[in-house]
Amino acid sequence: MRRLLRSVLGVATAAFAVLACTTPATPASAADAPYDVLVFSKTAGFRHDSIAVGTQTIRELGTANSFTVTATEDATAFTTGNLAQYEAVIFLNTTGDVLNTSQQAAFESYIGSGGGYVGVHSAADTEYGWSFYGNLVGAYFRSHPAIQQATVRVENRAHAATAHLPQNWVRTDEWYDFQSNPRANARVLANLNESTYSGGVMGADHPIAWCKTYNGGRSFYTGGGHTQASYSDAAFRAHLLGGIRYAAGRTKADCRPETGYTTLYNGSTNGWSQAGPGSFTNSDATLTSVGGMGLFWHSAKQFTNYSLKLDWRVAGDDNSGVFIGFPPSSDPNSAINNGYEVQIDLTDTADKTTGAVYGFKSADLAARDAALNPAGEWNTYELLVEGERLQVFLNGSKINDFTNTDPVRSLAGHIGIQNHGTGDDVSFRNIRIKELGGTNPPPGGDVRTGRITGLAGKCLDVRNGSSADGTQIQIWSCNGGAAQTWTVTPNSTIRALGKCLDVNGAGTADGTKIQLWTCNGSGAQNWSVQSNGTLRNPNSGKCLDVSNNSSVDGQVVHLWSCHNNANQRWVLP
Repeated sequence: MRRLLRSVLGVATAAFAVLACTTPATPASAADAPYDVLVFSKTAGFRHDSIAVGTQTIRELGTANSFTVTATEDATAFTTGNLAQYEAVIFLNTTGDVLNTSQQAAFESYIGSGGGYVGVHSAADTEYGWSFYGNLVGAYFRSHPAIQQATVRVENRAHAATAHLPQNWVRTDEWYDFQSNPRANARVLANLNESTYSGGVMGADHPIAWCKTYNGGRSFYTGGGHTQASYSDAAFRAHLLGGIRYAAGRTKADCRPETGYTTLYNGSTNGWSQAGPGSFTNSDATLTSVGGMGLFWHSAKQFTNYSLKLDWRVAGDDNSGVFIGFPPSSDPNSAINNGYEVQIDLTDTADKTTGAVYGFKSADLAARDAALNPAGEWNTYELLVEGERLQVFLNGSKINDFTNTDPVRSLAGHIGIQNHGTGDDVSFRNIRIKELGGTNPPPGGDVRTGRITGLAGKCLDVRNGSSADGTQIQIWSCNGGAAQTWTVTPNSTIRALGKCLDVNGAGTADGTKIQLWTCNGSGAQNWSVQSNGTLRNPNSGKCLDVSNNSSVDGQVVHLWSCHNNANQRWVLP
């Protein structure tokens, strides 16, 4: 059944048992289905003395984690037939030109058939003349300073290679600079803080580990792994294991490039409020549900057109959800009654399980199952809202596509995460959003100017043509005057005489005055055009209504609970 929302963040509790210095290099969930990897360590340039210990480390990881390892420096292993038996190929500290033309072609075919690639350290110092390889690894080596300690900033803590790490990971290695920044074509997992060591030349944005999809295959690269000591470091071993599992397709991740997002939560709960019982603990930049049912919602701002991303993990058969499109309220039922929930629950019915728009539309279950990581591992949602269309992506794969046609609900409004109840232990990380425009008219956007007609064909009218703040809005026989000329930006503002259609005091009560007011970007001035002809104010969840269902000239319009009667239907320019 529909789950309710949650209370204020609790104080930090015991830290998560994932400190980088002690994390074992084993997956958090059930054992992977067995698979095979090829470790390739041929060098035609500098040769690292860590290759042997690195190879042994990968063998040990395989023994403990369901994969077998074939290690070679013989490039003749790169044939189409031979590569087909491996789920991933690891370039372990390779250097220089190590494959001939036919071997390169075989590897390209392998990746194109869905194979996985792992590049370790000087794998980026390999095959400079082979553009396919350069695109696959993501960036070529440029230079490095002396081996020294540095702080690695972990920016993606959902990928299996980095989920176990703290936000700031202090370790010693040889820190590569690269000829280009891979961010535009890969999902950066971690970057270097150049202020914590000497000799870095890439500046404030210095990626050091990333993942991507390329030509049908999967790619993971880490700049670590120069030193022998790296391979006895439990955190680095787990980092390497996570990259191997991703490349082999045993864990899923959203490795699409990501830029332009604003953080809503990454440790700080400023701008968030609790509705209803229960709470969330806030530890290690991770929110974990306690009790309920309640809702922890971002009260600082509402959103209209946006991409919302967040990382989540269930401990077992647990229940939660992400709510969108609801008005401000201290009652968590308001989100249920006015917005929509994208469900998190691995075992409920089709329209109420993970990826579903709860009670309205099931996810594509085959696509969902193919993209889903099991309990104990992190997943990433993207909720892409464009007008009244919602697309749901799980770990980068589209699993649902839903359009709201209910005049009482909207996809525009606030966002929140649910704490469902005792025993439903769900965690969230890195909640971020990218606004896609619509609050202000976008360049070249679908902005239209003309009259707005409603009941009995009468026009929406500014009383007496006055532009004073607070002027009542009414209906009147259409006359083509400036008081009846409106500029409509869909799912945003409606303007006349240089000011905005406004809900007095941002009210939510039936009968609240609708007036003209200086435009200020608030929720009181946001109007969502519904498919049934109604104009909905997402801030209140209510509609523009002709009072008393009367078409007499001068009849006022006001805010009222949405229905589908003629006195709430409007024809826009």
